Amino acid sequence: MLRSTQGTASKPGTASKLLVPALCLCGTTVTLQQATVVPLLPDMPRLLGISVEDASWILTSTLLASAVATPVLSRLADMFGKRRIMLVCLVMMSIGSALAALDLSFAAMIAGRSLQGFAAALVPVGISVLREEIPGTKLAPAVAMISATLGFGSALGLPLAGVLYELLGWQSIFWSAAAAGIVLIAVLPLVMSKSRIRTPGRFDYGGAILLSVALTAALLALTKGGTWGWTSAPTLMTAATAVITLALWFPLELKISQPILDLRTSARKPVLITNLVAVLVGYSMYSNLLSTIQQLQMPYATGYGFGLSVMAAGLCMVPTGLAMVIFTPISALSSRRWGAKTALIIGSLVSTAGFISRLFLTEELWMVMLGAAVIGIGNAIAYAAMPTLIMGSVPVTVTAAANGLNTVLRVIGTTVGSAAVAVLLASTTLTLDGTKYPSFQALEHIFWIAVSAALTAAVLASFLPVSRPERRGRRRAGGHDERREDGTEVGGHKDVSRIRTRIVADHVRHDDAGWDAPEPEDRVRGVPHQL
Repeated sequence: MLRSTQGTASKPGTASKLLVPALCLCGTTVTLQQATVVPLLPDMPRLLGISVEDASWILTSTLLASAVATPVLSRLADMFGKRRIMLVCLVMMSIGSALAALDLSFAAMIAGRSLQGFAAALVPVGISVLREEIPGTKLAPAVAMISATLGFGSALGLPLAGVLYELLGWQSIFWSAAAAGIVLIAVLPLVMSKSRIRTPGRFDYGGAILLSVALTAALLALTKGGTWGWTSAPTLMTAATAVITLALWFPLELKISQPILDLRTSARKPVLITNLVAVLVGYSMYSNLLSTIQQLQMPYATGYGFGLSVMAAGLCMVPTGLAMVIFTPISALSSRRWGAKTALIIGSLVSTAGFISRLFLTEELWMVMLGAAVIGIGNAIAYAAMPTLIMGSVPVTVTAAANGLNTVLRVIGTTVGSAAVAVLLASTTLTLDGTKYPSFQALEHIFWIAVSAALTAAVLASFLPVSRPERRGRRRAGGHDERREDGTEVGGHKDVSRIRTRIVADHVRHDDAGWDAPEPEDRVRGVPHQL
């Protein structure tokens, strides 16, 4: 069942001017709170009086919470309204940030970091908001910007953490996240109207529980495998739990009429390929960030390091973040001109070239910074293209859920990248004055694997269907009639017939054979009366 509600729509032009910056700030806040913790991890055992293994949970808890919360909250946003769910996410994030900053106990820190993980749903839900609110010619750049915040927020989070940590103390990192959340809670209702399109119905509790267990087990195996031992009983048990739970989850989702994730939609060629590429791009991004920070902080005596402090190394990542910001609109323009498929291939190939340069250009600091920036540019272009491909292949009624799955897979990719970098750095070492450090051969392994991942992403993207560049629709008498890239018309919301046509066309049902024809109009409850 689908319902369309009028809400309190923003005035024409208001959404494009105020909504997009607000949603981009939401996305940046999400990635900052994840990235800013990374430089703190080496000092957290001393600051909190905990073990090194316990300190790793400060990062792991947020990853687990975000992976579980994102698909659930994205589905709830499609059902009950996107603004409502985004405000819930911001409230949870603000409470969690304040709880972590208060330094009450290690348990309180983990609880706070877990609550921060709820904010990960802001990005896919925000993208679905843009699909409802932004006119066709402005949709692609807006979506590209909010999607790319997952990349450049991570790059800028490292230097920001170093500055805040050294000048104001580690608590300031969490207080700043809480302050950003409070500001967004106040601003969002002013710039965002209530959702006009919803899909109310029964929530898939069984699917949500099984998916949560599977994602939690999989991420635990990936993030803790290096500590527990990759062949240890805990690692093997969590990995087996993930596989078994997914085996139970898949047939359940295919049986019920309103699954938390529609697997038939996810199996469509453009969606499936884009999601696979999302894992590889996430892997590429974190391999770049973590290996670069390591190289910048390694002693000169290693032969490849630069001996920089945490803050100095973080500041060297600023050009990477700025490059991603600059090239995101360029990605949107290329998607409009040549199609999102072409942009995704270009982004993957640029990242490949950046990693290859890292293998040979290592003598000078500027060479390392340039290579990291080139990889960041490729990641930004790829990230910006993915939501456009997803939206062009799914009904408007499941936009948040579909992009939520894409976001989860990016998280899995970054988690795999983080685990792989840690294993590779520990596998090949050299000893200086009795202390072991990663050798440059370890970095070479990281870069070659990342080259393979980026090239694989480009090859996969080449199998995407050719997407038509965004075009304006024909202008009819008395109407605006622009078309978005996903094919939906964008005109005045008072044009009842168009809205009803769009909603009915988007409300499709599936049966044993897959996606079928649209439901008859009389089956779409509430639409004729409420419009």
